[in-house]
Amino acid sequence: METRLVKWVLVILTLTCLFLLGFASSSSSIKKTYIVQMDNSAMPLVFSNHLDWYSYKLNSLVAEQSNDGERIIYTYQNAFHGLAAHLTDEEASQLAQDDAVLSLFPDTVYKLHTTRTPMFLGLNRDEVVEQVGSRAQNPVHDVIVGVLDTGIWPESQSFNDSSMGPVPARWKGSCEAGRGFDPARHCNRKIVGARVFYRGYEAATGKIDEDIEYKSPRDQDGHGSHTAGTVAGSAVHGASLLGYAQGTARGMHPEARVAAYKVCWAGGCFSSDILSAVDQAVSDGVDVLSISLGGGVSSYFRDSLSVATFGAMERGVFVSCSAGNGGPGPVSLTNVAPWVATVGASTLDRDFPATVRLGSGRTLSGVSIYKGRMNLSVEKLYPVVYLGRTLDRKQISGKIVICDRGISPRVQKGQVVKEAGGIGMILANTAANGEELVADCHLLPAVAVGEKEGIMIKRYAMTTSNASATLSFLGTRLGIKPSPVVAAFSSRGPNILSLEILKPDVVAPGVNILAAWTGATGPSSAAADRRRVKFNILSGTSMSCPHVSGVAALIKSRHPEWSPAAIKSALMTTAYIHDNTRKPLTDAASGSPSSPYNHGAGHINPVRALNPGLVYDITPQEYFDFLCTQNPSPIQLKVFSQNTTRACKNSSLADARDLNYPALSVVFPQNVSITSLAVRRTVTNVGQPVSNYHVRVTPFTGAKVIVEPNVLNFTSKYQKLSYKVTFKTVSRQPGPEAGYLVWKDSVHRVRSPVILTWLPPI
Repeated sequence: METRLVKWVLVILTLTCLFLLGFASSSSSIKKTYIVQMDNSAMPLVFSNHLDWYSYKLNSLVAEQSNDGERIIYTYQNAFHGLAAHLTDEEASQLAQDDAVLSLFPDTVYKLHTTRTPMFLGLNRDEVVEQVGSRAQNPVHDVIVGVLDTGIWPESQSFNDSSMGPVPARWKGSCEAGRGFDPARHCNRKIVGARVFYRGYEAATGKIDEDIEYKSPRDQDGHGSHTAGTVAGSAVHGASLLGYAQGTARGMHPEARVAAYKVCWAGGCFSSDILSAVDQAVSDGVDVLSISLGGGVSSYFRDSLSVATFGAMERGVFVSCSAGNGGPGPVSLTNVAPWVATVGASTLDRDFPATVRLGSGRTLSGVSIYKGRMNLSVEKLYPVVYLGRTLDRKQISGKIVICDRGISPRVQKGQVVKEAGGIGMILANTAANGEELVADCHLLPAVAVGEKEGIMIKRYAMTTSNASATLSFLGTRLGIKPSPVVAAFSSRGPNILSLEILKPDVVAPGVNILAAWTGATGPSSAAADRRRVKFNILSGTSMSCPHVSGVAALIKSRHPEWSPAAIKSALMTTAYIHDNTRKPLTDAASGSPSSPYNHGAGHINPVRALNPGLVYDITPQEYFDFLCTQNPSPIQLKVFSQNTTRACKNSSLADARDLNYPALSVVFPQNVSITSLAVRRTVTNVGQPVSNYHVRVTPFTGAKVIVEPNVLNFTSKYQKLSYKVTFKTVSRQPGPEAGYLVWKDSVHRVRSPVILTWLPPI
């Protein structure tokens, strides 16, 4: 009996193995897109161009001979060197063994990190105009911003070019034709470039249905037009969303040009397309790249966007990226490479108040952007009900329905309520959202309330017979205090890849931002939304990122000779850390003071950033030396040295904390015998030639701080002076301790955030 059982087990195992082998064989034949980084110095002289060499490599190494035109979907040669190709896993593994291949990146999906702002930031001041000057006075200062997003809606008045001069002769970009987009009509002196990148997307999802989606630079989604308008939109008077946020809408730098690179489609944004767009934008000649999207963070060396933006930085391009909407959880950041500006989100001093009046007589505050036919009478009370996760048409018809915010799209919840016969909605925050309120353009009367108010309203509805309520919409209110506040959804540090590099870098307005919109989609983006508007109000770090991109373009127009690092330094060291009540910035998630892990160096201050006094400059070689401190393999280092013959210069950067970053993050190791650590920095004088700066450091509980020298005496402009900061442990703290180091003369305050961290002892 046992022998027979053993035989049956063996038969089953054999059949199982054969099935798995067959499955593995089948799956191994499936082709996927891989990004292949090549060592261009390894190309034999027999090849006249890189495409021929890449084709030869594929044909000699892959298992199946095929048409190279079908295999190779992109080649990269500016910010990145290599190709994107269709490969099976087996072929990719085989190709990775070739000495000329530096790295393989599987194609990955990135997500979009989905006007009051110029006035709030002080950009309406005459002093800004005086500092920047006009294009007629400074033609060399003409700046072009590349926006990687969902395309652009060229008919928007935000992209009117009537006040603009000729396109700079140095611009090499172009506009591509496609459904709904005619370069002759839709590109102008404002929109100087418009390209599409979809090969990676189509390889993963199939052909784009051109009857449903524009396979052209035209923006069907709206996100790209919104970000481009925030960066560089021309002034549009009388802009609003259904009467909300009425005023003049304009970008951070209305004089800047826009080049739209459409990399995001209905099914997502693929890294092979993003990489090709960065590569093309660098070749076209952009000065600034604005990238409001992100993916996972695993390694500087394994992130194709990290590698590509390094190449862009080498060519003098400033890159601004959204931090992500993963807050308030810690270690939720994306786009953490030190050579990009990582931007978190904060609130404005503008709100869209609405109220919920209960039958008990109690009135609770919320927010809403609603203007429609289904207006509720403020004099009348309507039945209100809370059914949890169920939605019974019989129980909600003719009633105001209470819904938990959850993770589903907020406006779509209201559409479901409307279709089920509900006459209104109260959208209650859960613990995940706390008291932070984001206004939405609802399809039925709806008010969003905080968690505490939501609990009260739900308790009232569940414990009161004939519970009733009404909703009121109060329009736009300015001068909100406190503001700015760090948004709860804004992704938080620390930077998991390198604790010594503080991230995010800064925060900027990202809540309830009014900007240009598409004519193809309603303001709620819901399929049932037939409304069409010229401007829309959105929230997310996708909205804060283009604010920084636009201000960076403004700085570039004033200081065309500044490096990307110098521009980022100006943004960081002039950022402020107090709100309009003169109290420390608040974290919306907790209601307590925010920390540099939430707001970085602070909230951007464009006016001060134009004249920062001192800057912390960083060369491409110094960024490379930083990478040398990350324990890389030789092949990983080569990933970042394609454009040069760089080698590690250990003498110039002994430790990651010594990168000349505008923020100081010092990590005491687990070894308790190490009680003293030093940090070195070099500042460049971009202010008055003769100036004296004195240092001030906030006191720390866990360490004594010594700055040498404590006075910097400059005698000329662009002079560089160095200093050393020594931190001596007094008592190891259980958590990070934050403070600031400030260099101050009679005009400038050059502030650097400082974070001290003691790792748990061994």
